[in-house]
Amino acid sequence: MELLVTYDVDTTTREGERRLRMVARICEGHGVRVQKSVFEVLCTDVQVLRLEHALNKIIDPRSDSIRLYRMPERTFESVRHLGISQPVSHREDHIL
Repeated sequence: MELLVTYDVDTTTREGERRLRMVARICEGHGVRVQKSVFEVLCTDVQVLRLEHALNKIIDPRSDSIRLYRMPERTFESVRHLGISQPVSHREDHIL
Protein backbone atom coordinates (compact mmCIF):
# COMPACT_ATOMS: atom_id res chain seq x y z
CA MET A 1 0.00 0.00 0.00
CA GLU A 2 1.09 3.57 -0.59
CA LEU A 3 0.73 5.99 2.28
CA LEU A 4 1.31 9.73 2.49
CA VAL A 5 2.23 10.83 6.01
CA THR A 6 2.13 14.50 6.99
CA TYR A 7 2.69 15.99 10.40
CA ASP A 8 2.63 19.24 12.31
CA VAL A 9 4.21 19.07 15.75
CA ASP A 10 4.00 22.03 18.15
CA THR A 11 7.61 23.14 18.66
CA THR A 12 7.01 26.07 21.01
CA THR A 13 8.60 24.07 23.83
CA ARG A 14 11.75 21.95 24.12
CA GLU A 15 9.55 18.89 24.60
CA GLY A 16 7.77 19.73 21.34
CA GLU A 17 11.12 20.03 19.52
CA ARG A 18 12.05 16.61 20.91
CA ARG A 19 8.73 15.13 19.74
CA LEU A 20 9.30 16.61 16.28
CA ARG A 21 12.70 14.92 16.00
CA MET A 22 11.26 11.62 17.20
CA VAL A 23 8.32 11.76 14.77
CA ALA A 24 10.73 12.51 11.90
CA ARG A 25 12.99 9.64 12.94
CA ILE A 26 10.08 7.19 13.05
CA CYS A 27 8.88 8.33 9.62
CA GLU A 28 12.40 8.08 8.19
CA GLY A 29 12.42 4.45 9.30
CA HIS A 30 9.28 3.74 7.28
CA GLY A 31 9.40 5.90 4.18
CA VAL A 32 11.03 8.57 2.07
CA ARG A 33 10.99 12.23 3.08
CA VAL A 34 9.67 14.28 0.16
CA GLN A 35 9.20 17.57 2.02
CA LYS A 36 10.11 18.76 5.51
CA SER A 37 7.08 17.19 7.18
CA VAL A 38 5.85 14.87 4.43
CA PHE A 39 6.80 11.24 3.83
CA GLU A 40 5.82 8.75 1.15
CA VAL A 41 5.62 5.23 2.56
CA LEU A 42 5.25 1.81 0.93
CA CYS A 43 3.96 -0.62 3.54
CA THR A 44 1.69 -3.48 4.49
CA ASP A 45 -1.40 -3.27 6.70
CA VAL A 46 0.66 -4.54 9.65
CA GLN A 47 3.38 -1.95 9.06
CA VAL A 48 0.76 0.83 9.03
CA LEU A 49 -0.50 -0.33 12.42
CA ARG A 50 3.05 -0.36 13.78
CA LEU A 51 3.72 3.11 12.39
CA GLU A 52 0.51 4.51 13.88
CA HIS A 53 1.26 2.90 17.24
CA ALA A 54 4.81 4.30 17.33
CA LEU A 55 3.61 7.79 16.41
CA ASN A 56 0.75 7.72 18.93
CA LYS A 57 3.23 6.95 21.71
CA ILE A 58 5.24 10.09 20.83
CA ILE A 59 2.79 12.87 19.98
CA ASP A 60 0.80 15.13 22.26
CA PRO A 61 -2.76 14.70 20.89
CA ARG A 62 -3.73 18.11 22.31
CA SER A 63 -1.21 20.05 20.19
CA ASP A 64 0.25 17.81 17.46
CA SER A 65 -1.34 16.60 14.24
CA ILE A 66 -0.44 13.64 12.02
CA ARG A 67 -2.34 12.69 8.88
CA LEU A 68 -2.00 9.37 7.08
CA TYR A 69 -3.48 9.27 3.58
CA ARG A 70 -3.95 5.90 1.89
CA MET A 71 -3.16 6.39 -1.78
CA PRO A 72 -4.22 4.27 -4.74
CA GLU A 73 -1.55 1.81 -5.87
CA ARG A 74 1.17 3.33 -8.08
CA THR A 75 0.18 6.91 -7.20
CA PHE A 76 3.76 7.80 -6.26
CA GLU A 77 4.90 6.93 -9.79
CA SER A 78 2.59 9.56 -11.30
CA VAL A 79 3.52 12.51 -9.07
CA ARG A 80 4.38 15.71 -10.94
CA HIS A 81 7.39 17.58 -9.57
CA LEU A 82 7.77 21.37 -9.69
CA GLY A 83 10.60 23.50 -8.35
CA ILE A 84 13.45 21.78 -6.52
CA SER A 85 11.41 18.65 -5.84
CA GLN A 86 13.11 15.50 -7.15
CA PRO A 87 11.52 12.18 -8.13
CA VAL A 88 12.11 9.40 -5.61
CA SER A 89 12.26 5.68 -6.31
CA HIS A 90 10.22 3.83 -3.68
CA ARG A 91 10.64 0.33 -4.96
CA GLU A 92 14.43 0.20 -4.71
CA ASP A 93 16.59 -0.33 -1.64
CA HIS A 94 17.51 2.81 0.29
CA ILE A 95 20.58 3.25 2.45
CA LEU A 96 19.83 4.90 5.78
